Amino acid sequence: MNITESIFIAIESIRINKLRTFLTLLSISIGVFAIIVAISLVKSIDGSVQKQMETLGENTFYIYRTPKIKFGPQSWRKYRNRKIIKYTDYIEFKNTMQTAEAISAITDPSLQTIKYGKLETNPDVSVAGTDADYFKTTNLSVTLGRPFVKDDIDYNRNFAIIGNDIVQILFPSVNPIGKAINIGSHKYEVIGVLETRGALLGQKQDNLVLIPISQFLKYHSDPWNESLTLMIKAKDKKYLSYTIDEAYGVMRSIRNQKPWELNSFELETNESLQDQFGSFTGFLAVFGIACGIIALIAAGIGIMNIMLVTIKERTREIGIRKALGAKNKWILIQFLIETVTISQFGGIIGMLAGIITSSLLSLLLGLEIIFPYDWVIIVIIICTIMGVGFGLYPAMKAARLDPIEALRYE
Repeated sequence: MNITESIFIAIESIRINKLRTFLTLLSISIGVFAIIVAISLVKSIDGSVQKQMETLGENTFYIYRTPKIKFGPQSWRKYRNRKIIKYTDYIEFKNTMQTAEAISAITDPSLQTIKYGKLETNPDVSVAGTDADYFKTTNLSVTLGRPFVKDDIDYNRNFAIIGNDIVQILFPSVNPIGKAINIGSHKYEVIGVLETRGALLGQKQDNLVLIPISQFLKYHSDPWNESLTLMIKAKDKKYLSYTIDEAYGVMRSIRNQKPWELNSFELETNESLQDQFGSFTGFLAVFGIACGIIALIAAGIGIMNIMLVTIKERTREIGIRKALGAKNKWILIQFLIETVTISQFGGIIGMLAGIITSSLLSLLLGLEIIFPYDWVIIVIIICTIMGVGFGLYPAMKAARLDPIEALRYE
């Protein structure tokens, strides 16, 4: 028995029976495609989120009114009655905390149109208010000009720090520092340009304008529903747990919570946010793999049917082989090799399509492209097992054919 010859026979069978083989290969390809795309995107999302979290610093944690990542339709009802985190709460919190290195606050962004002279942006620029310590708690830097200082906030100065997307649209050939931009009906002098961060999950991170939090709360916010996000940086990683414990106590005191009451705010670390996001992406991965496995099972049944039809068509050929001395195990192995070859063909097509599609989607979403090399090997093993598992019955049926009856078959 020649393994190479068996592979060529399988390829010839694919060429001759184009339609039925195409449908089977399509089923296998779809299953493998679903698995590869799901795993690739999940790995790319996790890698990009982890990289983004690392830029914020491992000693930083956050306090929100509601969880940053919410699941289920009941989430809104659960958190809607929580009091907002007001600016006065932030000031009291900052003045009370003892173990933190830096404490900052930022508002939820407001989508605005930014104007300079006759030029203007689309009405999708995120405008947010923050303070001088924002750049300490986020590790975000200003590449041109300067960041906010305490006096800018205290004296409510009309200053702005802009992202690179704004620079490209409004200041393509001039230095933006010192120029006045319009946000709504108010003018702001540009004092800095933020470092370029690119996009994350399709959301532009450079389409951003920061202004003093005092300016934002006065002119651009909803006073009844403007809850701040607090960002706290511990002095060192070994003091992080102490700073978190103190933050819980101070925040509960500010919100007048009784000892038996649950927290009316959310405290999240980079690690907990990654865990929450990981549970979401993990669900996506499981869903994609489940869809892929269902498609592969359907493809396996298709392979079994194809091989049964093939054996019927090649009954006389099998009889001749047996008459010439071919043993049952040789016939068995030959047809198993053919089914594995068909499975691997479909798997390779699905892998190539999945890798190309996931790479394109990663580029569109601004994600880091990560190839699931480990899953490529796993998929090859799965296709091999599938070929053997679903091809075993037809192969055994071919091996057990009576050579005399097979030779008489027309």
